[in-house]
Amino acid sequence: MSPATLHDYVVTSLPQHPSEGTERERPSLVVARAARTLAAAGVEAPRAEAELLAAYVLAVPRGRLALADGFTPEQRDRLDGLVARRAAREPLQHLTGVAGFRHLELAVGPGVFVPRPETELLAGWALAQGRRFDRPLVVDLCSGSGAIALAVAQELPAARVVAVERSPAALAWLRRNAAERAAAGDPPIEVVAADVTDPDLLPGLVGRVDVLVCNPPYVPRAVVVPPEVAGHDPAEAVFGGADGLDVIRPVVTRAAELLRPGGALGVEHDDTHGAAVPALLVADGRYERVEEHRDLVGRPRFATASRRADGQHADPAAAWQTGSS
Repeated sequence: MSPATLHDYVVTSLPQHPSEGTERERPSLVVARAARTLAAAGVEAPRAEAELLAAYVLAVPRGRLALADGFTPEQRDRLDGLVARRAAREPLQHLTGVAGFRHLELAVGPGVFVPRPETELLAGWALAQGRRFDRPLVVDLCSGSGAIALAVAQELPAARVVAVERSPAALAWLRRNAAERAAAGDPPIEVVAADVTDPDLLPGLVGRVDVLVCNPPYVPRAVVVPPEVAGHDPAEAVFGGADGLDVIRPVVTRAAELLRPGGALGVEHDDTHGAAVPALLVADGRYERVEEHRDLVGRPRFATASRRADGQHADPAAAWQTGSS
């Protein structure tokens, strides 16, 4: 055999095919384009929402979006479709199918009110009140998706939690979320289909409830609400009659009958109700330590009170504390 020469080793130049994924577009570029579209549509937090939608399409946490593989053409098309729907003011939570609330992710969609971040303040207050008891009985009226009830059950596992909702559509979401949280290991809650304005609401719990919370429909009928609310949240979960108090009035009355002596009531309300709802609690005569609470930007957000033990009417000047948390 003759010795090998350089010409015996032929180097063949093969056509270079792009490796898998080279057609992908960097997340930063896709997010920037989506954010511009959302900003032009008047969405309040366009960058944050663009990132959330991008992370949803890529099935990665938002915090790891920069480390994710780029978008394929199919994923770009899917994101573009979602961005267009959001630009038309469809709620972000309807697009992703979930709403975050404290430590929970709740299923939401058409037919149920999307829980708002400010309601987490009322849930936090309810948890603080519940911790005063060994095994508290907590009732959540107008429960909707179950946000407050399920947060209490998760963070206060010794509690018995009862969630009340009237709307059949909302009840379907509530029951779904309750089942999913129970399957995940949280204590189960009790779901009751009932109208919270019924004067005989929850007859078996009269005088037994330790903490009662309610995030009712409270927007006055004439108020113009954002397109995400007007076009997607159920009107019966948003508007509370001409002055916004049609549901709050009977809730204040019935809560005084359901609460045990010393039990606590918390009611979320419109930011124009900072005087009206505490006044209703004082006028009822069965509450004391009436307080008004503000949200993180200083707007009146919810009122609280304790059920009197002596049955006497409180002195309004002593019972109503303003300027509280």
